[in-house]
Amino acid sequence: MDVASPIVLDKIRITDVIAHPLTQNLPNPTVTSWGTYSQVSIVLVEVRTDQGLVGVGETLARFAPKAYAELIETLLKPRLVGQDARDIRGLWQQMRRALSGRAGGMLIEAIAGVDIALWDILGKAANMPIAKLLGSMGRDRIDVYAAAVNWIEDDAADRELERFIADGFPRIKVKVAKPVRDACRRIERLRKRAGDRVELCVDANWAYNLEEAVEVSKALAANGYFWFEEPLAPEDEDGYEALRARSEVPIAAGESNFTVDQAQRLIANRTLSYVQPDVARSGGISETMRIAQYANVHNIGYAPHIGMSGIVCETASVHLAAAMPNFRLLECECDGSPFKTDLADLKPGCLRQKDGTLDVPDKPGLGIEIDWQAVARLRTA
Repeated sequence: MDVASPIVLDKIRITDVIAHPLTQNLPNPTVTSWGTYSQVSIVLVEVRTDQGLVGVGETLARFAPKAYAELIETLLKPRLVGQDARDIRGLWQQMRRALSGRAGGMLIEAIAGVDIALWDILGKAANMPIAKLLGSMGRDRIDVYAAAVNWIEDDAADRELERFIADGFPRIKVKVAKPVRDACRRIERLRKRAGDRVELCVDANWAYNLEEAVEVSKALAANGYFWFEEPLAPEDEDGYEALRARSEVPIAAGESNFTVDQAQRLIANRTLSYVQPDVARSGGISETMRIAQYANVHNIGYAPHIGMSGIVCETASVHLAAAMPNFRLLECECDGSPFKTDLADLKPGCLRQKDGTLDVPDKPGLGIEIDWQAVARLRTA
């Protein structure tokens, strides 16, 4: 890590906030219970300051990225320019008050991109990686799992599983959907192919109603899967509680939550064994940290979601994973996304991991340098 002195300044004034809407074609489409994703988007957020420090963040904006970019530049930017970039908590509250109503949706996702960029600036000003700023647990490597074996034909799914095993992943996620009978067959088939050498989990992306989820959970328990992710729609909290009482497999969810209050019920009553906020959706590093800390109070594991996001989201998640005491596993998306391979000087986790562990960047801030030529190339038309 750079050993230069921290930047000691009275103020670090924000001078500009620039939203870069980006769109990519996935080289390997992601296939889930929702359908096939061949093209997805994000917004890269750039925050500039009067001291020459520039921070970058990422907003989860899979579709209509220009709408997110306009929201950031017309609604949030006027509340930020001229403010001290180090006042992250206060700035978060100012951005939240830009719209009334219950927190969520595009506003909180837009705030996430700005918040990550502000933490990047703070780390650079302090000459410390974000993990250290958050109160690191002393981890320089974290445990990851491969994501994911898609909901595709059996032979193709077999090949994806075998590729992940050959790449050295000891833990692998499997996508399932309807019909339930086919999902149960997939669960059993891949367990037989993986044997006992690999840990497996399942992600249903809200595919089921309660009774269907109970049926799938039986197959998961019989085949030794370590969690059942998002079996039900996130609004169906009663259903999650009922499923928890009938399932022998731990339940994971939370990537659809925007704020800590939305995760509160299923954490407090221990319906979830793992909470999975996505830093590019859940209000950035600030709010995601609050969710993880609340889960820690209730002895619930923190397992960051990444999905089809980019290298900024992934790297911010790595820093959070290194700092949170209840961290368990990080999703290591292996979709070959240009958002992960092309946007920065840091290789994505799927290429850096070794035997299921991933290094934590030790340079100031996020510890990455953006390739602005790649940004221009990926900019949404």
